[in-house]
Amino acid sequence: MKENNQLPITAWLPTTMKEVKKRGWSELDVVIVTGDAYVDHPAFGNAVIGRILESYGLKVAIIAQPNWQDDLRDFKKFGQPKLFFGVTSGNMDSMVNKYTAGKRARSKDAYTPGGDVNFRPDYATTVYTKILKDLYPDCPVIIGGIEASLRRVTHYDFWQDKLLPNILTQSGADLLIYGMGEQPLRAITTEMLAGKRIEELKDIPQTGYLVPIKEKLSTSKGWKDLELSSHELCLKDKKAYAKNFRFIEFESNKQYANRLIQNVGSDKLVINPPFQTMTESEIDASFDLPYTRLPHPKYKSRGPISAYEMIKFSLNTHRGCFGGCSFCTISAHQGKMIASRSKASVAKELNAITKMEDFRGTISDIGGPSANMYQMKGIDQDICDRCAAPSCIFPRVCRNLDTNPEKMIDLYKMVREHKDVKHSYVSSGLRYDLMFNPKSKHPVQDEKYVEDLISHHVSGRLKVAPEHTEDHVLKFMRKPSFEYFKKFKERFEEVSFKKGLKQEIIPYFISSHPGCKPEDMAKLAIKTKELGYKLEQIQDFTPTPMTLATEIYYSGYHPYTLAKVDTAISLNDKTMQRNFFFWYKPENKNLLRNVLAKWKRFDLSKELFG
Repeated sequence: MKENNQLPITAWLPTTMKEVKKRGWSELDVVIVTGDAYVDHPAFGNAVIGRILESYGLKVAIIAQPNWQDDLRDFKKFGQPKLFFGVTSGNMDSMVNKYTAGKRARSKDAYTPGGDVNFRPDYATTVYTKILKDLYPDCPVIIGGIEASLRRVTHYDFWQDKLLPNILTQSGADLLIYGMGEQPLRAITTEMLAGKRIEELKDIPQTGYLVPIKEKLSTSKGWKDLELSSHELCLKDKKAYAKNFRFIEFESNKQYANRLIQNVGSDKLVINPPFQTMTESEIDASFDLPYTRLPHPKYKSRGPISAYEMIKFSLNTHRGCFGGCSFCTISAHQGKMIASRSKASVAKELNAITKMEDFRGTISDIGGPSANMYQMKGIDQDICDRCAAPSCIFPRVCRNLDTNPEKMIDLYKMVREHKDVKHSYVSSGLRYDLMFNPKSKHPVQDEKYVEDLISHHVSGRLKVAPEHTEDHVLKFMRKPSFEYFKKFKERFEEVSFKKGLKQEIIPYFISSHPGCKPEDMAKLAIKTKELGYKLEQIQDFTPTPMTLATEIYYSGYHPYTLAKVDTAISLNDKTMQRNFFFWYKPENKNLLRNVLAKWKRFDLSKELFG
């Protein structure tokens, strides 16, 4: 691949009118507005959406990180497109991107050149949409991306500490796409090119819209309706709000779901069921579009885009996650079922990476949301089609799940044996309960995968996420027993020693998760100390929209049982739990001893401090 400055500017989607004219265009069909810098790479949603629209012969431009505080010239520079504006906050929810679990402003934005934090507003999707609707009231605005996806119904916002209505109500957008947007975008584009107006697009799966409460809904698709508690009832009754989540998660996890209805003010929110999981050919088509795989040249003098630098030499092999962790938004956005790329598609991308000017022989990651789920799916799809369980591996690995890692073993081998690859690592999260499933039907392949992983694909430090040590907390998290981690650690050290490799496991843990008490953090400190750890990779639980843990945090009830759950809410309680991670620091020792003495837990104090 040629260097950035050797490619013509028309290799990227246009970002200015000058670039539009270089393509010989006088008007545009679609303009995409995004909170991220424009990186023309399949890991960046704005590029994927832009390239899909381009594949339909549409004239597409991108407004990346527009200034929302001046005379709005960035929003005006292209004028009104013929079809619609597409709006996304970027690859992250803008509030998660900008603020820490302690609600402090972050010092860096990984999706902005040089890490500058001043190029994105709070609630970016809503801010951008309101501006566009003011400037171009007659032009449809379609919102998508993770911020729109996870805020599509009444949701708890941690940063305002209150319930907010769906993002359509807040922003004034005409249509919402949730989840991974390729399938609904293709359907919308096909309909609009056939002459349909935005208000006629009521039967597109995986979309949401608002109509007056009394309006009758289309029955052409044969969808059954499931009515959620209204936004107004949720504001009054936390238990009603908690109940909503159970239905939302159920329907999100079904292959054939119901249509969700929620009243909000004088409107009715309609969320159509999702598309079926993308086929191999569909996901290949998305990754095989003509990306430059590079940031737009205009950022050259502004510094690196760290999110791009992290993935520029990585291979994304699949989407989705059937782990269903309580605190994670991956399955809520990407889906529970795994959509895997073909080996040929991955090989094509690998070849493209190795031809990049600054490639030095290292593939930084072979993986996905959970690295070791590639090509895993149900043995009998009919059983999966009837299932609404949030996880396929918790509390135990489903008997209908094919967890054979043979195709991953083959893929890893292909990557590491490429003539231009010196090292290939797995840096994405790993589920070790898949590797050490006691009821596995393929133990030989499981062991082969573990040995290959440890022998060939660890960069020196392998990050894994047990998240906690105590079983009842792990149950709230939908994570496996800590015993699996200990087993994996033992095998990791055995193989590393046998191969003469100096490498280590770095575990991740979470404090203040719903259901976790300070005594649980003391036990976590003791158990990790026994394993020789002084923890580095830790975080406080951050409530993000549309996760089970967030619903518990806000409502105080578990949505599936409606039982009350204790949760650390105050800053003091959260700080106390976090301090147990750093029991070994001199400034914490006396504090924690006194706390344990106050609780009369001298047994824990003795185990931790001697």
